[in-house]
Amino acid sequence: MPHQPSSRAPIGVFDSGVGGLTVVRALRDLLPNERLIYFGDTARVPYGTKSEPTIRKYAAEDAALLMRYEPKLIVVACNTVSALALDVVEDTAKGVGVLGVIKAGASSALKKSAEKRIGVIGTQATIASYAYQRELHRLNDDVQVFAKACPLFVPLAEEGFATHEATRLIAKEYLAELLDSRIDALILGCTHYPILKPTIQDVVGKKVALIDSAEAIAQEVKAHLSERGLLGDASPEPPRVLVSDVPQRFRAIAERFLGFELGEIELVEI
Repeated sequence: MPHQPSSRAPIGVFDSGVGGLTVVRALRDLLPNERLIYFGDTARVPYGTKSEPTIRKYAAEDAALLMRYEPKLIVVACNTVSALALDVVEDTAKGVGVLGVIKAGASSALKKSAEKRIGVIGTQATIASYAYQRELHRLNDDVQVFAKACPLFVPLAEEGFATHEATRLIAKEYLAELLDSRIDALILGCTHYPILKPTIQDVVGKKVALIDSAEAIAQEVKAHLSERGLLGDASPEPPRVLVSDVPQRFRAIAERFLGFELGEIELVEI
């Protein structure tokens, strides 16, 4: 029987690791009266290097874990799962709404790009999946998309090198060909990348609109809940954070991504 969500139910968010906490931060900023539960599958990160059947299996298990908490909505903060297994999450959610970061980021980019020349940066797996490119072309036949994998941005974000000179030099190297293509919008197609936003914006210049998928999905969540009368009115509280492993440095990285101190980090069986 389909699960009937209530406005007091939490929003469930999951990712393969810590990166999706940028989505939690954006949701908390925009919707402070919502209860948030985050699951990071830290025992099996990264997903991007796994085969598609394995990614689809993990997606089903992650969604099933969040369904134990009777959420009113599931947000897939993982670009890899959004690209390859959103249908699996929808099947597992049994009628509960499911939103993924790729559709949100692509829609936002098209709204902000006057020239319809859009850059996409992400991990090797996300760029190779062609998911953002497909979604952008599905939404607009005339858009031109220029994609670039930026694998070093993930460790730089986790190290706290947001404004470090090393990050600036690497960003210049990665983004040069996109700037040569005269993009006017750039999708940050990895949940780690918003941490590096000040440096990326500085490198691409003010004429290029940065599309933060975390902010874009937060706006979609607000619209989804508003349309269904499911906006919450709970007192602001820290998100509940669940992980499948507690790796060294997880708390420090998580708090950097969230911008505030965390309470207990709960270890769960997947």
